Amino acid sequence: MNSDSDLQIAGDLFEVEHLLLPPKEHPGTVAEFAGLARTLAADRETWGPLVRYDATTRWYHRLRTGPGYEVWLLSWLPGQGSGPHGHGGSAGVLSVLDGELTERTAAGDRTLGRGTQRVYPPGYAHDMVNASLEPAVSLHVYYPGLTDMPMRPVPDAATGRAGTPSAAVPRDTRADTAPGPAGAVARGPVGALAGEASPGAGPSVLPG
Repeated sequence: MNSDSDLQIAGDLFEVEHLLLPPKEHPGTVAEFAGLARTLAADRETWGPLVRYDATTRWYHRLRTGPGYEVWLLSWLPGQGSGPHGHGGSAGVLSVLDGELTERTAAGDRTLGRGTQRVYPPGYAHDMVNASLEPAVSLHVYYPGLTDMPMRPVPDAATGRAGTPSAAVPRDTRADTAPGPAGAVARGPVGALAGEASPGAGPSVLPG
């Protein structure tokens, strides 16, 4: 049996361009969004020069947008944190680009070092803080784009009881995400916040 018979009959697929599927311009599945995050994370020449640090709040920059998703670049100085929060109806991919972040959930604390990637579904609640002594940088992909970030107490891993958001972590001193009543929504960054977004439009909430 001739092992080349398939090629003799059909030809080499890669030589017949009209039979190839066109490359996808934008991701559409969880795996593709995770792949997008890895690709962007590896492109330090693009995101590295953009990073800024602000002693009063987490700095943020909208790195990319597409149909139904957005990508944010964030920096975290030691002690800066997001506070316990959810992501509304958005799923997300978090990648640590530099430094180290601590994720606090009902299951306990998890240290996320450089190169770590986390994928989470809509409704997922956590608390992110830079508990180290060095600055950190992270990349966040939200799909659909983040429109609300309800502040939520994360249950204590030992007792199972909800903690108090205001006592959870050292907080940004000027962020418009201060904890409020259960179910309250943290609205968007205001002029006092450090950050950059697309011209003429700021984000509806502070990514985290």
